[in-house]
Amino acid sequence: MSLVDISRTLCKAVKELDFSAPVTHVYNPLEYARAPHEAYLTRYGQGPKEVLLVGMNPGPFGMAQTGVPFGDIALVRDFLGIQGKVKRPASEHPARPVLGFELGRGEVSGQRLWGWARDTFATSDRFFSRFFVANYCPLAFLEASGKNRTPDKLPKAEQAALFAACDRALSEIVEELRPELVVGVGAFAEKRARVALAKHGTKIATILHPSPASPKANQGWSLLATKELKQLGVTVP
Repeated sequence: MSLVDISRTLCKAVKELDFSAPVTHVYNPLEYARAPHEAYLTRYGQGPKEVLLVGMNPGPFGMAQTGVPFGDIALVRDFLGIQGKVKRPASEHPARPVLGFELGRGEVSGQRLWGWARDTFATSDRFFSRFFVANYCPLAFLEASGKNRTPDKLPKAEQAALFAACDRALSEIVEELRPELVVGVGAFAEKRARVALAKHGTKIATILHPSPASPKANQGWSLLATKELKQLGVTVP
């Protein structure tokens, strides 16, 4: 099963789910940003890979705009070479419009992660010859204020249905890419990977999330990421 097949199955599964207040809007970039999302999967998602990096879910200024995990617009366009038509969500929050590659602002986590990949590996092809980056959950959740709400804050009943679909997709991604190591970018992704991949026997670890909400990440995430990966036995130039 290709990553595109996995993505389309996951998109269909999460589309059927309902979420309650304080969530008022749910963005599914696998659907409305399908063109750049699938261009990313098709160009870079050919296995096997040495390391699979797994993030939490789309940020409102990253994957929610470009369809690419940690999808800072400039780096997705210029470093990854990915572009494509982005439509609008069926229900759009007025404070969080989806303008795709025309948004005009960056995403800090994406700038840090893809900036690290660019500065460390020089070319996207060199990076993706060994690595791949995916998000565990494909949906972005917004509250009435426009505040981003992460999947770990959803009610347990809503988590159960969502996580079942996401666990299945992550398991299928691992079967397709056959990584030697799955690295959760942040504690949530590591925790979910351990559940989803319990029967695989795949080595699972974590590195610090590049979010600007993390004081430690703000001290120089790139150097920390390289150090943490090396400690896990990953060769980093």
